[in-house]
Amino acid sequence: MLYFLMSKYQSVRGTRDLLPEAKQAFRQIDQIAYKTAKNYGFKEIETPIFEFSEVFHRSLGETSDAVSKETYTFTDRGGDSITLRPEGTAGVVRAFVSEGLAQLTPLKLYYYGPMFRYERPQKGRYRQFHQLGVEVLGLESALADVECLDLAWTIIKNLKLDSRCELEINTLGDIESRNAYRTALVDYLTPFKEQLSADSKVRLEKNPMRILDSKDEGDKKIVANAPLMENYLNESSKKFFADVLGGLEKLGIPYKINSKLVRGLDYYCHTVFEFTTSELGAQSAILSGGRYDGLVEMLGGPKTAGVGWAAGVDRLADLCAQSLDIASNRPISIIAHGDKALAEAVAISSKLRNQNKYCEVFLTGNFKKKLEKANKLNTSKAILIFEQDNGSFEYKLKNFETGEETLTSKEDAIKSV
Repeated sequence: MLYFLMSKYQSVRGTRDLLPEAKQAFRQIDQIAYKTAKNYGFKEIETPIFEFSEVFHRSLGETSDAVSKETYTFTDRGGDSITLRPEGTAGVVRAFVSEGLAQLTPLKLYYYGPMFRYERPQKGRYRQFHQLGVEVLGLESALADVECLDLAWTIIKNLKLDSRCELEINTLGDIESRNAYRTALVDYLTPFKEQLSADSKVRLEKNPMRILDSKDEGDKKIVANAPLMENYLNESSKKFFADVLGGLEKLGIPYKINSKLVRGLDYYCHTVFEFTTSELGAQSAILSGGRYDGLVEMLGGPKTAGVGWAAGVDRLADLCAQSLDIASNRPISIIAHGDKALAEAVAISSKLRNQNKYCEVFLTGNFKKKLEKANKLNTSKAILIFEQDNGSFEYKLKNFETGEETLTSKEDAIKSV
């Protein structure tokens, strides 16, 4: 009966439980990324998982899929419209504005946490997913883009994924270039208006560049021969992009120009990029980003340049499942024979844990079962404690690599593990 009652309750579609091994992989990815980002001068920030809806609706654009179809938006008990964050950048920029951080620029920030989008679940795509990302605020130089890309590439190398993914990069140009391209794109798409998807008919009026990012197969065929952004760049936009590419070449970071690459959010300009892989099926992008010089102003702040990226931790974990050394932190096992010896084992384990050592004490099972459990945990060394007839204890140190057991004192056992 209990099983029947429990079996009715499942995780909500598009979400999942991160069981210990998966959670350890997520933590390890975050730790590798954060440690690398610290070496580049980034400091960590954490924003709320929900914001006033206007934060995302203004920054992402009402015509974006993230807003029009995918946000979890609701009215709270106070009557405010609240949205669970679908991405990290808008919340970080909101904090930058509301917390008065403009005086601290240039500012380099790192974040990690869950995001929420109402998408069709599939492998590598969830309705609650995790991202880590960085934002650089207050630097207009193309070299800031290069540094962000260098950080991304270093993290990818530290995760041992550099041979399994590729950097695709493009430019959207500045406002002048984008306006020129917008006119050309509308001229091209207008004759196809009736053949466009319902969403893209709306985009044609409000933001035609979004049609280039459409997932509709009919739209994809139409835009296959659309004019390219590169033919509408002014000289300053060409120079900015050339400086980014030159910086990548100087650092030895391989890249491929993808003229059709656009970002699906309103705030991007100049550099846009994705690190992609062929090993995850349809969900090929593992890290995406670009420059967003107008976003801070859009959210009520001063004119501030910005560039950043976000990486999908769920996809990274799937991709580097074999390369992460999940079992690297091997425990010290304290194995007792006898009730009084068990109390002694707990006392010794407390002492070792207070020395910042990972210990396991087995409270149940006979002595043989405890040894088997220690072996399954991939323990490195064990302290064996045997209760003697006179009330004293005998201590042995067991090396699980060699199987050797050595008689020792309590003090020497603690020092040796």
